[in-house]
Amino acid sequence: MNIEQIYTGCLAQGAYYIESQGEAAIIDPLREVSPYIKRAARDKAKIKYIFETHFHADFVSGHVTLAKETGATIIYGPNADPTFDALIAKDGQEFTVGALTIKVLHTPGHTMESTTYLLRDASGKDKAIFSGDTLFLGDVGRPDLAQKAAHLTQEQLAGMLFDSLRTKIMPLADDVIVYPAHGAGSACGKNMMKETVDTLGNQKKMNYALRQDMTKEEFIAEVTEGLLPPPKYFPLNVKMNKEGYEDIKDVLKRGTKALTPDEFEVLANETEAIVLDVRSEEEFVKGHIPRSIFIGLKGDFAPWVGALIADVKQTILLVAPKGQEEEAITRLSRVGFDHTIGYLKGGFNSWKKLGKETDSITSIHAEKLTKELSDKELALFDVRKESEYSAEHLPQANNTPLDVINEHLASFPDKKTFYVHCAGGYRSVIAASILKSRGIHNLVDVAGGFSAIKLAGIKTTDYVCPSTL
Repeated sequence: MNIEQIYTGCLAQGAYYIESQGEAAIIDPLREVSPYIKRAARDKAKIKYIFETHFHADFVSGHVTLAKETGATIIYGPNADPTFDALIAKDGQEFTVGALTIKVLHTPGHTMESTTYLLRDASGKDKAIFSGDTLFLGDVGRPDLAQKAAHLTQEQLAGMLFDSLRTKIMPLADDVIVYPAHGAGSACGKNMMKETVDTLGNQKKMNYALRQDMTKEEFIAEVTEGLLPPPKYFPLNVKMNKEGYEDIKDVLKRGTKALTPDEFEVLANETEAIVLDVRSEEEFVKGHIPRSIFIGLKGDFAPWVGALIADVKQTILLVAPKGQEEEAITRLSRVGFDHTIGYLKGGFNSWKKLGKETDSITSIHAEKLTKELSDKELALFDVRKESEYSAEHLPQANNTPLDVINEHLASFPDKKTFYVHCAGGYRSVIAASILKSRGIHNLVDVAGGFSAIKLAGIKTTDYVCPSTL
């Protein structure tokens, strides 16, 4: 028996490869499927099944392409209604992979089709569950994403999730291993652990949602409390996962078209494409194409693209570090953004060498901010999450979270200089690029963000542990 977790940090997503006696199964694969095919080839195994725990909202799964390339059967749990060929399993139905058995446990609540897959070894012993978004480490799946499709309230879905956990998962033995679909950083839960594998017994002890003495009413109240609005691209990803999508090879072929600066400029001016700059924040601050949007590859790239650009059909022109163009296009496609129409050949330097118009962002170190803070009318904007701001912030700062910055445009001064910071510098440069693209240029970025502010000894509010908020 061979179980391998294939974890993608920028999406906080876990896919799984299971192999036994020359047969393999893949659970919740990513869009680019060649790693799974190569992995099976290494074991001289045939991919027999592709198990999907539910219709994912935060990424586009690779099930359609993988089935096409391998002949494997796509399997969903009860209530799933894809438009492509798939086997819709019954609750309790079993599938064999070599000497192993995978049993379907229908666990609705996160979505109506949400399913946990129970793995049993050759002797019939329960070994592991692949819990999708039903059970995370330290948390459970949010019950608000499927309410419109299911015509149910989030409270009703939370009630179903309570029943699913207590009738299908909690009765399993403590030594059963939990393999979830996501870890810390995913928007599919509220407070996940940084670990990506655990035992069910440990989760019963420390996961708030699995308390033995918890009533259904308490569960519903705690699970639905503090849910932030889901990113706007989530429903669009669900649609792609249910209805199918373009082969990633075609997406890459279209996106990796090298454009000269002149060709790039013509397309930028004559189409509705967004110029997306994925270099580092330090490089973007020093110089960039006017009105381009910065979202760096080195941060939580794909989730921020999904949250801020939102429309997966948006055409994109790419400015990327040399040699990382294909990586950027691949990572865009993971969240459904398939319409990159080319990249700037030679990168930003080629644009600059031709003397084309450039822009930059005024940036200061935290030490200099100390002097500016003596001005009682200083306009300062903190673009971290509300929970980060509530835990600790500069007393003068207004909280304008990056994911909803478009709703705060009227809050920024028209002419007076204002300052923007985040935790470490990544999100504030994204915010600055968005503001500048909308004609708001009277801003100053605080390099290094709140971490640098703390190191500079600038007075902040007293720290409050987020868990007590």
